[in-house]
Amino acid sequence: MVAFVRAAALGGYAPVAHRVGLEPDAMIRAAGLNPAFLSNPDLRIPTVQVVSLLESSARASGCETFGLQMAETWRMSDFGAISLLLAHERTLRDALGATIRYRHLLNDSLSISVEDAGAVVIVREELVAEGTARSRQAIELALGVIFRLFRALLGPQWKPLGVRFAHSAPADLSVHRRLFGPSVEFNREFNGIVCAAADLDRPNPSADPRMASYARGFIESLSPGAASPLAREVRKAIQSLIARRLANVEHISQGLGITPRTLQRKLDEAGESFSGLLNAVRLELVPSYLENPAYSLTQVADLLGYAYPSSFTRWFVGEFGISPARWRADHLGRKAEERLPAPSS
Repeated sequence: MVAFVRAAALGGYAPVAHRVGLEPDAMIRAAGLNPAFLSNPDLRIPTVQVVSLLESSARASGCETFGLQMAETWRMSDFGAISLLLAHERTLRDALGATIRYRHLLNDSLSISVEDAGAVVIVREELVAEGTARSRQAIELALGVIFRLFRALLGPQWKPLGVRFAHSAPADLSVHRRLFGPSVEFNREFNGIVCAAADLDRPNPSADPRMASYARGFIESLSPGAASPLAREVRKAIQSLIARRLANVEHISQGLGITPRTLQRKLDEAGESFSGLLNAVRLELVPSYLENPAYSLTQVADLLGYAYPSSFTRWFVGEFGISPARWRADHLGRKAEERLPAPSS
């Protein structure tokens, strides 16, 4: 399924491109986009092309922090109509909930979760659409924007307990420290922001319940039939949580703000089931994991949410008819043969 992002996400592209010595229009065209599209901030453009643009721009300029520098230009108004709701929500927690609910109007590939751990909260953000998961620039842009949202609602002096990235550190950390402060870590198990729970529940002095209600109604009226189906939202949540063994009905229903029973009932009404969606995600992910020889079979089992490798093996044999070890050996063997030069005549 094609994922889309609101064109306003590229509002800071041209200034950063100029700053690092690129010609913006040429780069945009090379990514298969029309520069004129960006004059309409509400236009939805394919996420995979945006990711391609960010990665190619970082490579061409030699700027490892291209996406993060774009995040530094973000303003609340870049969220369009949703910004009116966020500005008047009662707390940052409520604003994050609204961002999660309406993220299909901002970026179809985003998966955001808020996890409470006592006095600490972890706000995780991942890109889950095909072709986005390994994009360093898109991840840093997305997390930088969420960080800027925190600052917009909590004040410019607010500081997180930590900011974590799953990818490796750049050679120069100055941009990361300028935006996030000193508590930035790399090669961690997730992309996200760690903060005090009290920060999320601090009252917003600008909150106006009547204005928030008006904004919410207006947002709903923009595209009454465009909200992502529940099955799609559940699938995204599974993709984001499966490697941490949190892809279960209880955890995901809590994140969606409904009870497990309601989630099961609504999926049933849509002709879907939670187990079916979980299985579909595993079928989608397992080939790429097995194709990567850096992952042991035990690690592949972990990434797919299995507590025991034997459970993973039973599932795999049931779906593919052979063991994962045999599938990997056969597949990697074919790949090796394809790389061999053709015999000379």
